[in-house]
Amino acid sequence: MNDERAYSLESAREASERHELNEWVAGFLASPGSDNSALAEHLSEELGWWAGPLQLPIDQLHRLVGPPGDPVLCPVDDEYWEGRLEELEQRTKEGWDPPPVILSYRQHKLVLEDGNHRAESVRRAGSNTVWAIVGFESREDRDRFVRCHP
Repeated sequence: MNDERAYSLESAREASERHELNEWVAGFLASPGSDNSALAEHLSEELGWWAGPLQLPIDQLHRLVGPPGDPVLCPVDDEYWEGRLEELEQRTKEGWDPPPVILSYRQHKLVLEDGNHRAESVRRAGSNTVWAIVGFESREDRDRFVRCHP
């Protein structure tokens, strides 16, 4: 199975049904394209409960990475930001369904841990929502969130 199929919205749904979202997220983050095994390890240690895929409003996400001037923790130069977006935006407009973005739920905020470019490409393609997998520090937070976001 190639990485595009292994880490698709459909495979995330299947992992959720098997109660294996933590493993799916860790594998996805370590896969080519994401190449972020350090983040996978960090999230696995901090977040023990997962929900998703859920369709969530893009404007409720707190992005970590983005162009200068945007409300982000780590601004990147415009050339890097736009260069990555062009390809993803075009693919999205052609019908590509990107893998879910990876969020953490911290202090009642949805923090976009992985998928800043994917979320922006979906927004630019005309959608107000994005598919997401959300990690939580406690079962109670996860259960409360899922009840409010069916």
